[in-house]
Formats: sequence, C-alpha cells, structure tokens
Amino acid sequence: MRNSPVTRHPDLLVGLETSDDAAVFVAPGGTALVQTVDFFTPVVDDPYDWGRVAAANALSDVYAMGGTPLTALQLVGWPRDALSFDLLEEVIAGGASVMEGAGCTIVGGHSIDDPEPKYGFAVTGVVEPDRLVTNAGAQPGDALVLTKPLGTGIIATAVKKGRVDGEVAQRAIDVMAQLNEGAARAMTSVGVNAATDVTGYGLLGHLAEMVKAGGVGAEIHAEDVPLIDGVVELAEQGLLPGGSKRNLEAVSTTVDFGDVASPMKDILADAQTSGGLLISVHADRLDFLIAALEAERTEVAAVIGSIVAGEGIRLLS
Repeated sequence: MRNSPVTRHPDLLVGLETSDDAAVFVAPGGTALVQTVDFFTPVVDDPYDWGRVAAANALSDVYAMGGTPLTALQLVGWPRDALSFDLLEEVIAGGASVMEGAGCTIVGGHSIDDPEPKYGFAVTGVVEPDRLVTNAGAQPGDALVLTKPLGTGIIATAVKKGRVDGEVAQRAIDVMAQLNEGAARAMTSVGVNAATDVTGYGLLGHLAEMVKAGGVGAEIHAEDVPLIDGVVELAEQGLLPGGSKRNLEAVSTTVDFGDVASPMKDILADAQTSGGLLISVHADRLDFLIAALEAERTEVAAVIGSIVAGEGIRLLS
C-alpha cells in the first residue's frame, strides 16, 4: 500500500515511507494534524490497569512526534457472552483516567463482539510544523537517550504464566502507564534531531527504523541501557513473548551483536508496550536535554549510545 496514490498528498508531511510513529497532515488553514491508532489484547491482569496502559500507549505516538493530543476514538473488541460488561467498564474507566490526565477528549469510538478482548484508541493531535520531530533526522555524532527502562514484554509474559512476583509486575505497570508527555516537552524545548517511541518492535527494531530513515548507523552500549529490576532473571528463564523472538530475527541482518549474548540481546529486542522515547540529540545539546528530562521526572534519562556514519547497528558490551 505504501506506493498507492491514496497514501500520497502534497499536504502529507509524514506518511508511510519512513515507518514513523504517526502520520502528520497539514489541514486547510495550516494546522498540522498528528494521527495514530493502537489497540491490543490484555497485557496485565487488572482491567483498570489495562485501560490505563492502552491509553498511554496510544498517546505515545503523538508525543514521539512532538505533538499535543486533542481527541481520541475508543476501540473495543469484547466477548460479550464470555466476559462481564462490568470488567469492560473498568477497562474504559482506566483508559478515560489517562486520557483526562493528558487533556485528550474521548469523542466516540466503535465496539464489536470479539472472542478475544481488545482495547485501544485512535488519537488525533496537533504539532507546530517547525517543532515536528520525526525518526528521520538523526546525524552522526548525536547522542542517543532513552526515557524508560526496558523489559515490559518479558514481564507481561511472566505475569501470564504466573512466574513473576507482584513487585516486579507492579513496577512494569507503573512504567507502562506513565505518559511520554514530559519527555516530549523536554525534547521540543531543547530541540532534537530525531525521536521514536519504543514499542512493539523493541529498542533494536525501532532504532533500526531510525537509522534506515536517516541513512546513518548507531552504536549502543548494552551495559548503559536501563532495565526494569528483575527482567534479566526472567529472560534467563526463557520467558520471551513471541513478538520479541520475531523482533530478534528481524534485526539479525541489521545488528552486529558483537559479544553481547542472551539474555541481554533478548531484552534489547523485547517487544515493549508503552515504552519510552528514544531521542537522537546533537552532542552540544545533550546536557540540556538530560536536565530537561530530569525536570520533567521521566522514568530515566539514560545515554545509551550514539549515531555514527555508515549503516546498521553495532552493540558494544
């Protein structure tokens, strides 16, 4: 579909070409709209928390572009004969609480009878064109900064199998439910070259899209990548979601793993839900970005590597 005429328009600033986080379209009058959609099956046991995580995840693509979310359409798939509507009310309440906190108005939605429960949102936001951040602007010499620790996919799998303690599971929920709003404010105030949010393709998958879009390469210092406490032990037990295994296979021709072995390389490819922003910033602005992220109280503000000339991704231990 990427080459279809219906995916091209003179006012389409960001479309399908670079696999970016959201589309950006200039509407009549000059307002740049940011549009995205995301929904998924339960990743946690508590329905209210599932709603919160789904909302934060859907909003994240708008924040990754430097935008401000305005409205959201709710998407629901629900097995009406198998699960109580009381549970769905809790899911919706969780989603609404996060949307309210983000200042994003739920204006409608659609639901279907579905044997597997699903929940999420289509979100529309706005961005000033001169403050738009894409995944395609990374430059050699840039520092790479990550704003949330990794591990939510592995922990969610462990939760489903009953093999993780409550403290680790709650930490993952807290990470997933945190909005990337503050990180977006920080990066737009400082001025950065590129950004993406780390979600289903994992850190390595989304970084691979970034370096391909920018025609550059990257080096990642594996020991500097922040992790949720407890995730290494779970990865060592082989508790990897299917998506993470597919991610690892997908980047196998792009990433030079060096002497970085499992479980770390598994975690770097772990399919995240509502992960942090991965930001490429000029070295001269790095300290300002770190200070801004800390002022916004993001989960972390970790320098994990750099953009280099060339292509592909090289892991350093």
